Amino acid sequence: MKLAKNLVKLTAVAAAILASQASFAGENDFVNSDWADHAWYIGAGIGQSRAFIPQDDNLSGLRARGTISSYSEDHKDIGAKLITGKQLSRNFAIEFSYFDLGKFDYNASTSNGLNLNRNVGVRGGALDLIAMLPMSERFSVYGRVGGTYAMVKEHYTGNTLQAIDGNSNPRYKSGNVKAGLGLEYKFTEALAVRGEIERYRIKDAWQRRGDVNLASVSLIWKMGRPVAAPVVYTPPPVVETPPAPPAPVVQTPPPPPPTPVSEKVSFAAETLFDFDKSVVKPAGKAALDELLMKLQGMNTEAMVTVGHTDSIGTNDYNQRLSLRRAEAVKAYLVSKGVDASRVFIEGKGETMPVADNKTAAGRAKNRRVTVEVVGTRNP
Repeated sequence: MKLAKNLVKLTAVAAAILASQASFAGENDFVNSDWADHAWYIGAGIGQSRAFIPQDDNLSGLRARGTISSYSEDHKDIGAKLITGKQLSRNFAIEFSYFDLGKFDYNASTSNGLNLNRNVGVRGGALDLIAMLPMSERFSVYGRVGGTYAMVKEHYTGNTLQAIDGNSNPRYKSGNVKAGLGLEYKFTEALAVRGEIERYRIKDAWQRRGDVNLASVSLIWKMGRPVAAPVVYTPPPVVETPPAPPAPVVQTPPPPPPTPVSEKVSFAAETLFDFDKSVVKPAGKAALDELLMKLQGMNTEAMVTVGHTDSIGTNDYNQRLSLRRAEAVKAYLVSKGVDASRVFIEGKGETMPVADNKTAAGRAKNRRVTVEVVGTRNP
């Protein structure tokens, strides 16, 4: 099967991509949730197919000419598919695939020397709606339901083709339904692996209803992942000036030492981010801009952004969410000119509530990001 052989090569290439991407996997791989929830993607899958195709009519035609003495079938083969899809949201996607489910053989003979051999191939296209249930940042379960348009091509050989009305190469095209269940693991926001089981409803060349199951493993690649632009510092030009004459030495009293300053501001998470997101909203950017205006004239020594969450969700997930939000606030402050080496981040998750998590008002107070600034001001 040409498609399956080509997909074996494609899978090897994809595995190399997987290895290179997995070496960079980390928390920073999950900071573009808005892009990941709306990206186009491509993929390829390969696996074991198994057919359930009716044989009774063919065997009845053969029995009418003699007693069946032997019967064998090979209803398993390698199935493969090529995938393209669009993520509609975190929980839904629409997907088109071209599939080749393989070829299946059925052979029967009679005691008086008659035989009939049947070969059945199935290929076509499918359009599915996928519903995904994230169990964690990397792991999801999903189900799919959709429709197919498939061609079933059959080829008969043997010395009793009259049992099938003499047509040795019948074929039939038809639309049908399909469904499946699967698991997905994300190596990064762009690269994922799926394992799933699907059932394809078909009609054979004689319009008899059958099914083909496909258990497959697929690699999925989301396209167009945004890449942060590097910050390039250009030093100002150096202008040489002639040395000035030495100034007279004037004894002046030393200036008073600068006044140490420490300021701490807390922002509600709803002000900075959408629910369960880590991308700073326009309103959040405005609040951070106001903070930076207040800090003008201060010699900033260090800034610490600390993310907090309420108690909804697992401890691990809330810890990662608080850290991503602190990282997002740092990224915005750096984009406004704050020295990145002076900004530190922490994620406290749900460990430091300031209000009761049993009430909605209390949980809203606990979802926050604090920014503490340490520096000096000249008197």
